Amino acid sequence: MKYTIALQWSEADGCFVVFLPDFEDVMQPVTHGDSYEDALKNAREVLEMLIESSRSEGKPLPPVKPTFQPV
Repeated sequence: MKYTIALQWSEADGCFVVFLPDFEDVMQPVTHGDSYEDALKNAREVLEMLIESSRSEGKPLPPVKPTFQPV
């Protein structure tokens, strides 16, 4: 499955914060990084943990939401 990872610079925190909009029941932002690359790496790790946790608990994974609607 291909989930959306949203990275945004936060002036208040002085880092990139990561949101996983498909995972509505998880506190957002889910992680951060001092650089874009670190934030993306951390996002992938959190995403893997969320998927693994859902599967081990027998919970369904959230559906992938379309980010953009075709014109």
